Amino acid sequence: MPTSASRGTLYEIGFEMKMLKKIIILLLLNSTLLFCDSFNVSILKEGDLIFQETNSEQGKALKLATKSRYTHVGMLLKYNNIWYVFEAVEPVKLTPLTQFINRGVNNHFVVKRIKNNNKILTKIAINKIKRHVHDYLGKHYDIYFGWSDDLIYCTELIYKIFDRVLNIKISKLGKLRDFDLSNPRVKRLLRKRYGNKIPLNETVLSVSTLYNSDKLIYVISVN
Repeated sequence: MPTSASRGTLYEIGFEMKMLKKIIILLLLNSTLLFCDSFNVSILKEGDLIFQETNSEQGKALKLATKSRYTHVGMLLKYNNIWYVFEAVEPVKLTPLTQFINRGVNNHFVVKRIKNNNKILTKIAINKIKRHVHDYLGKHYDIYFGWSDDLIYCTELIYKIFDRVLNIKISKLGKLRDFDLSNPRVKRLLRKRYGNKIPLNETVLSVSTLYNSDKLIYVISVN
């Protein structure tokens, strides 16, 4: 049975953990507020899509293959009044908005929103999405851009959330062969990933295709 001294120690540890949690939340809120000096955060809505440019080896190859600046996308969701980006990286996770933005080239990003947002992304719909989020958290990133659920990449995640939760095809799908695979940088990455068996008929959804979807409207561009 714990002594009064040990109970006191446990109480102090519990109190310190609660204080630490509050401090972390305040820091996240403050970082969001500081960032939001550059734009009005109230313009954001849950379910919005946030696009960014990356300069990784894959990002550079994607720009060449798709003729687009944007190489990554996630979905904006709010938890405990803090904005997060639900994204397929390694692994699929919820990333604080400021951390997501800081990863992008020059902190630039574009937010887009599904048309008729107020009718489609109701509070009930957002809650359904949030419940479905847990089906994907922790899944490994798919560097091979396959369309199965075993592994998953960023646009595939967004497409499947809209399709399976809201029964909406948020964008047209394509095939790997639809993109410009002629650049040496692109060829090098394809050989690295697939060897000599490039799956040209694999169903894919590029960031550029999603970005240009006629189901989306422009909200804001920052930096």
